[in-house]
Amino acid sequence: MDHRQWTVVGAPSSAGAHTPGIERAPAALRAAGLLGLLGADVEDAGDVPGFRWRPDPAYPRGQNAGAVAAVASAVADRVAAALGRGRAPLVLGGDCTVTVGLVAGCARAGLSPALVYVDGGPDLYTPETRANGNLDAMGLAHMLGLPGTLPEVAGVGPAVPLLSPERVVVYGDSLPRGDHERELVAELGLAYVPADEVHADARAAARRARSVAEGAADRFVAHFDVDVLSFVDAPLADVPEPFGLSLGEAAATLAELVASPRFAGLSVTEINPDHLPDDELLPRFAGVLAGALTGR
Repeated sequence: MDHRQWTVVGAPSSAGAHTPGIERAPAALRAAGLLGLLGADVEDAGDVPGFRWRPDPAYPRGQNAGAVAAVASAVADRVAAALGRGRAPLVLGGDCTVTVGLVAGCARAGLSPALVYVDGGPDLYTPETRANGNLDAMGLAHMLGLPGTLPEVAGVGPAVPLLSPERVVVYGDSLPRGDHERELVAELGLAYVPADEVHADARAAARRARSVAEGAADRFVAHFDVDVLSFVDAPLADVPEPFGLSLGEAAATLAELVASPRFAGLSVTEINPDHLPDDELLPRFAGVLAGALTGR
């Protein structure tokens, strides 16, 4: 894994979030030493223009949609440039909607990737089903072009939809049966690897997700929202999830995915520096993340 050439793209935006805070995550991860831990062959492409969350009463069910689309489009430009030079983009969010930019950037580079969506929830809400209007709960819905999604967000890439259901793997959540999003996963026919399967054997679960992604497309990318983690084990996320994966399970998952020769890029989202209990957690997380991404 040490041979992989990473290009880091910062996306300091909380436009799609509930409240501000996560726009500071890219700077915090850099300060925690992430880039140095990734090794010598890493370049920092800097930050795209960011956005700090503010209420959007004119569009309460799709707040800050213009800013969400602008950030994702800027991310897509830098992702496409990195891929064009044979490098692997590592997008540091920011909220989950930056992953729209990761996938759109692949499309701008001529790829039709699969997506492994490692998240505490699959983000399949739309403005019609999510009354509080935070678009970071709707990212995958927009990439799939579900009914009721917003054209400016769904249209960031060169085609709508950016993804078809067979190119998506939903991974790592603990949603109960009957939950709206879990029902949508089944209705849409998305491949599904729940948290229970990861708890039983994280490497085997990740191998299944990788196999599905490799079978669905020539290349695949991964989205990693830290709210998939148990908040007690790793209190990093903007929205705490009590029954998530351990940090070790997440690291094993990412290591397996990144080891694939068809892996093309990764987004890391939803870290809220305000939630850190001390100055030690984020450097520890950066070390675990870098270890997974480099195979060390």
